[in-house]
Parts: sequence; structure tokens; C-alpha cells
Amino acid sequence: MARKLEGKKLAILVTDGFEQVEMTKPRQALDEAGAETKIVSLKSGQIQGMHPADKGDKFDVDLTLDEARSEEFDALMIPGGLMNPDALRSNDDALGFTRHFFENGKPVAAICHGPWVLIDAGVVRGRILTSWPAIKTDVRNAGGKWVNEEVVVDNGLVTSRKPEDIPAFNQKMIEEFCEGKHEPKPQMAGATLET
Repeated sequence: MARKLEGKKLAILVTDGFEQVEMTKPRQALDEAGAETKIVSLKSGQIQGMHPADKGDKFDVDLTLDEARSEEFDALMIPGGLMNPDALRSNDDALGFTRHFFENGKPVAAICHGPWVLIDAGVVRGRILTSWPAIKTDVRNAGGKWVNEEVVVDNGLVTSRKPEDIPAFNQKMIEEFCEGKHEPKPQMAGATLET
């Protein structure tokens, strides 16, 4: 793959309990495309991957949220798993870090349960996205339109449902991250969305 993302610095927001393949495969694709990827987490040291309910490998954290500066990153990727996004969405620093990318029109990619973080960051209203099917009601209740597709792109936001969607997710994520900033999308208060 051509090094389309040369010179781009990308944050992977993740903590213990992430679905390992949903972090490693996208990160590998981003690295191969020339990006500099950094694992940003709630704590320093190492974080625990999962396969899905069994413990996987541990990964080194590059920066804690206290150390990371969202303005230094060009894009954000959020892996899924159950415990990972649940912990992230309960952390104000993680939500503020995520919100920065949307407020500044920077591309964001989230897979599986990753959109939980977007819901709590208040950035889903008026957007079309997908996720692990079990959280589609959460997406709709937050004002988003949920669709059952392997990958959905909405103004720089790339979402997918599950590990089987990773090839399509990676392709669209790299395309959007290459495009760079998009015009920030205004929150569509009172938008009529499918329920």
C-alpha cells in the first residue's frame, strides 16, 4: 500500500478490555500507510487486549490522556470490545479528547462498541453510523441514524460493526484520514431520523 498517510499523526484511544483485532489490524493498516500511530489511554504502562471474552496480549501505552494533546493529532481511531468503550465513555478527559476531533472537523473512525464513546461525547446527533447491533438503540436515542452496513462514512466519521468488517473499515478509514479535515458538521437539533 502506498504511504498515503506519511506525515499524519493518529491517536488510538483505547484502554483495558478492547477487542484486540479491532486495534491491531487497523493500526497495522495505518502504519503501513505511513502514519505515526500513538496509543492514548486512561493509564500509563500496558493495556489488556481481549479475544472476545478471553485475555489476549498486552500493549504499551504511548501517552496517557493527561499527556496527550488532541490538537497534535490529525485523526482518531476508537476500537471496540465491551469494557474498553464503557470505561472511556465514563471518563471526562476521554470525552473531551474525542469531542476535539469533531469540533475541528478531523476524521474519526470507530468500530463495534466504539460509538458508545461518541454517544457520551455528544457528537452522534444528526449523523448516520453503524456499530455492534446491540447498541443501535443507544445510537438512535442519541439522535443518530443507525444502519446495518459493514462500513458507513458520514462527513469524516467512519464506523463499522464487527471484526469481519475490518477490511472495509480500514479502506474507508485510510481514505478519510487522507482527506484530512472536513467542515465541522453542525448538530442537527430536531432532525427527523429513522427510529
